[in-house]
Amino acid sequence: MAPFSHFLRDVQQILFRDAEQHAIPSMDGALSPNDALDRCRPVGAPLPGADDVAEGPDGALYVSAGRQVLRLSGAGYETRAVLAEFEAEVGGLAFHPDGRLLACIAGRGLVALERDGGQRWLTQAEDQPLRGLTAVAATAAGAIFMSEGSTLNRLAQWRHDLMQKNRAGRIVVCGPELDQPRVVLRGLAYPHGLAVSADGRFLWFTESWSHRVSRAAIDGRGLGRTEVIIGNLPGYPARLGRAAAGGFWLALFALRTHLTEFVLREDDFRDEMMRTIAPDHWIGPALATTGDALEPMQNGGIKALGIQKPWAPPRSYGLVARIDEEGETVESLHSRVGGRYHGITAARDAAQGLVIASKGAGRVLLAAPGATS
Repeated sequence: MAPFSHFLRDVQQILFRDAEQHAIPSMDGALSPNDALDRCRPVGAPLPGADDVAEGPDGALYVSAGRQVLRLSGAGYETRAVLAEFEAEVGGLAFHPDGRLLACIAGRGLVALERDGGQRWLTQAEDQPLRGLTAVAATAAGAIFMSEGSTLNRLAQWRHDLMQKNRAGRIVVCGPELDQPRVVLRGLAYPHGLAVSADGRFLWFTESWSHRVSRAAIDGRGLGRTEVIIGNLPGYPARLGRAAAGGFWLALFALRTHLTEFVLREDDFRDEMMRTIAPDHWIGPALATTGDALEPMQNGGIKALGIQKPWAPPRSYGLVARIDEEGETVESLHSRVGGRYHGITAARDAAQGLVIASKGAGRVLLAAPGATS
């Protein structure tokens, strides 16, 4: 960074200290920390890489984990079988109104699993490959929306995308047969989750690096006017799922910290960190805390009698919030610093309760009614 750039940055931070980003909001009211996620029951054995969940027309639960899609059924979803396996990691899942399962495959695109066992693929939109799909949602009329977090980095390089401060995400829509794909929104800060409103009028979506939730009107051309519903979240939002009680379940895969926000402002330090240090040891959000001696922020992890205190600055965290149609938080489930279930990437209501994917712990969780009380 040139001397003049340093001077200009310092002047801007003094005169316009809130111009680039909002202060991290406190978690209070319905977002007050609790241990509700740690009280959830894990479903069966661990599922490394558990990323998204979707309830099928048959009442079974479908889970993306690593390179597989698994079908969980029976009481407590204890019976599991592999439905499909791919050459790369499986991410976002959704069911089409006609019963097909839609799945996002890293580096490849979107696949529709036909009822006869066949597969139909969509691999590009507007002559650009769909390599980083994060979520998919279908309308009652059959249109399919999908979000691509970044066109510049692979899904596994999400830390790179954050530290590069990219806005290279887009939302694509296609027909029921995965035909006629069109980009309807572009220049997004890592869109990570999609959901269609209960009345079918709006597509809700998250942007992880902008810490916000927005919605756009669904019309005959794809998407109309876009409005920000939640403009400043305390964490990085992942996927959205419609809640049975109204509104949406919002998964946040990590919390923001003042240290990470500071690093994002310091270009020289950030460039050197990315050039000289392994990504797992960068200052920034993580899906899980490993306890590695090289892991950053350990001096901030206040310990007493060998126990990491829940109010310590979070390297990783678990958080699910239910928001209403106005974007107000109604209830939330947490796994605080030192908790077991961090890196929450999806939460959806199902017949047997609220189902949650903790990618950081490699677990699928089942929350009983009243889990937040």
